[in-house]
Amino acid sequence: MGQKNHTKDMKRQLISIVVPVYNEAGNVRPLTAAITDQWRAKDTRKDSKEKVSLSDLYDVEVIFVDDGSDDDSLARIREIAGEESPTWLTLRYIEFSRNFGKEIATTAGIHDARGDACLMLDADLQHPISALPEFIQKWRDGYEVVIGVRRESKSDSMIKKIGGAFFYRIIGLISNVPIVPHATDYRLLDRKVVDAFNELPERDRITRGLIDWLGFRRVLVHFDAAERTQGEAGYSVIKLANLAVTSVISMSLFPLKLAAYLGMIIVTIAFPLGVFMFLDRYVVHWGFDFTGSAILAVIVLFMIGIVLICIGLLAFYVGHIYHESQGRQLYVIRSKK
Repeated sequence: MGQKNHTKDMKRQLISIVVPVYNEAGNVRPLTAAITDQWRAKDTRKDSKEKVSLSDLYDVEVIFVDDGSDDDSLARIREIAGEESPTWLTLRYIEFSRNFGKEIATTAGIHDARGDACLMLDADLQHPISALPEFIQKWRDGYEVVIGVRRESKSDSMIKKIGGAFFYRIIGLISNVPIVPHATDYRLLDRKVVDAFNELPERDRITRGLIDWLGFRRVLVHFDAAERTQGEAGYSVIKLANLAVTSVISMSLFPLKLAAYLGMIIVTIAFPLGVFMFLDRYVVHWGFDFTGSAILAVIVLFMIGIVLICIGLLAFYVGHIYHESQGRQLYVIRSKK
């Protein structure tokens, strides 16, 4: 397909849709069809100001970012990109040289987006395409960041639900920026937000956390997540745990300060306890009969545990600093269209 020239005017603005893809061969075509159908459909919502289709108002470019898939995802994307499409639709793709992770794939798509607004969308069809008109309407109303918040996920395990609730509780207490529970990567960003995001240099990045840090005028759109119909979820429990650790480290210094807080608490408790044990054994003899070896063993074991906790926390931060200081590019592109 030939490239289209887009000018920024109120009648024909361009919306970019970024879709990170990892082993989603079975979902690429249904997702493309769903986006195309939604763009053609007349907006029949009761609160809709205009009963027109998105295609009457906006051009759309869909940017698939293949994150080193080892199935036929890229072949399917190339096949779809080579087919005839409506004049208002452009299909493009970025192929990574290997798997760099979803956060980096999303970042690459945002870097490449040319639209007046940029939407981030998962390839597994769990983000409802039917919500796109609402996202765009919020943007037209003046909001610069539109955040999709998941009400319910039918496919989540009990472990994932409990872990998610615990994570949002903790991150909400210690984060330096406001965190919306169950907020997702299903988001729309105004062009000015995209430009600001593209200037952020972090390597260990959580896309939604960086967007929250940027600020701007935000609004929430709640949705129910659909069940995954094809393929398997790219995030295992271990990957989600690693993502949670990265989120905490990148968005708060509290864990690092926690080591100092624990040290102060231990000193506050240990000093009077040590004085009490000393007096009982050598001066007053209250009858507790603490043996020297027992006292020493408890103190040594307790202090070793605290030291190991502190070293572990420092290791996370030192590793984070080391990773950031390497200065390598975020991703390597093998090919793109």
